[in-house]
Amino acid sequence: MKTKKQLIVLSAPSGAGKTTLARFLLSRFPQFKFSVSATTRKPRENEIDGKDYYFLSEEKFKKLIENGGLIEYEQIFGNYYGTLRSEVEGSLARGETVVFDIDVKGALSIKKLYPENSFLIFIAPPSLDKLKERLIQRGTETAEQLQKRFERIEMEMKMQDKFDYILVNDDLVKAKEELENLVKRITDFL
Repeated sequence: MKTKKQLIVLSAPSGAGKTTLARFLLSRFPQFKFSVSATTRKPRENEIDGKDYYFLSEEKFKKLIENGGLIEYEQIFGNYYGTLRSEVEGSLARGETVVFDIDVKGALSIKKLYPENSFLIFIAPPSLDKLKERLIQRGTETAEQLQKRFERIEMEMKMQDKFDYILVNDDLVKAKEELENLVKRITDFL
């Protein structure tokens, strides 16, 4: 008998569409819970503390690291990002299915800690050129920040073979359909 996966982890390089696809999944499966990550970065316009991220001071974040309060964390572009242990453990205990929208290293950390409960989905761009174009069009970063993202993309793309499934986001409508069908299979929501 297959095990129902409770931790659905979407990961991708910036601009590949993981946040859009995570939001879609949550709209199609309102019973699923979104894993709100903690970060030390400043909120972007329209982001809400506790809904999009838990916006923490660097001091508070480091205390969580010291006390084992995070199941994964990483410093990316000068800011810390991580997943609160209390949130995940509580959701597992309540039998909830949780959707994660996190970086590739964080995804692999979750798989290592919860190999039976997690399913990792890598959202791949149709091409690196298309991905760079999306990031530029987003208009949320400076040229220097974009360059740092471009440098990170290569490392992230090399890790996709460590994921349970690779979904190429070339056509958003098709990607959504493929993701919904996959999630129905791995969570027994057929």
